[in-house]
Amino acid sequence: MKILWTDPAIDDLQAIRDYIARDSELYADDFVLEIISATERLESFPELGRVTPEADAKEIRELLFGNYRIIYRIHRDSIQILTVVNGSRDLSQNSFESWKN
Repeated sequence: MKILWTDPAIDDLQAIRDYIARDSELYADDFVLEIISATERLESFPELGRVTPEADAKEIRELLFGNYRIIYRIHRDSIQILTVVNGSRDLSQNSFESWKN
């Protein structure tokens, strides 16, 4: 399976990098690379992450990485990284319908 990063997920990575870079540019770059590296396991094991509770759809899953949730969708022959959010963020009010298509 091929991993595809959506534009919102790329924006999330940039925001995470920018936030951490206020303290350390080096640590910020390394941390983002670690997030990207964590998703590479999905190529061989797409169901590695748990089903995202708020989405209520078996194809919407998440990997936990430190304090972050990497939410992705299994879609035919690809893994689409949908978003990367802080684990303390409340996603219960989000609409996951657009991610199911």
